[in-house]
This record gives sequence, structure tokens and C-alpha cells, in this order.
Amino acid sequence: MTRGFDAAMRSMRSRDRQRQEEGFAQLRAHAAEHIAGLIEQFENEGQDHGLRRWLLELIAGAESPAALPVLTAQLDSADESLRRSATAGLTRLTTPEARSTLWRARANGTIT
Repeated sequence: MTRGFDAAMRSMRSRDRQRQEEGFAQLRAHAAEHIAGLIEQFENEGQDHGLRRWLLELIAGAESPAALPVLTAQLDSADESLRRSATAGLTRLTTPEARSTLWRARANGTIT
């Protein structure tokens, strides 16, 4: 991971709301470049639910095929905001796998 990524993650974990927003904005502009790091952070974040939401939003916005497993897994999340981000990310991904995943999730009632 790069220093910029690490610094942005530190900012997102700050107690200062402004620093959190700044870290998020830094990563949003470069989410595709840091998709592996974002996925790792998402999968390892267990305590801060808000941070998990932001990380998934960044992952979804990266429009990277590497995000497919994480986005697919979150379609079954109990958290509606995670399901929405996952659905949006899969929709933007526009790969045959993403389209199939969305079709199955709609067919079985997981998402509408």
C-alpha cells in the first residue's frame, strides 16, 4: 500500500469528522488504484460499522472486477445500506458475472 492510501485510511479512522471526510474524498478519487487495499480493509474492519459502509461505497465506486466477490457477499447483508452499495457497485460493474449475480439476487428476492 502506498503512503497516500495509508494516510487516507488514518484520516477515515480519525475522530475528527472533517478528517474522516477528507480521507474518504482522497480515496474516492483513486479507489480503482487501491481496490486490493480497500477490500482488505473492509474484510478486516469489524468494529466500525460506519467505516465499513464507506469502504464498501469506495469498493463499489472503483468499478473493478476484483470487487465482485465482496459485492456479491454483501447482497446478503442484514444491513440495507451495505446491500444498496453492493447492488450499485454490481450495476456499475457491467460484467456478465455482475449482471448474472444481480439477476439471481432479484429472482430470489434478496434485492428488489
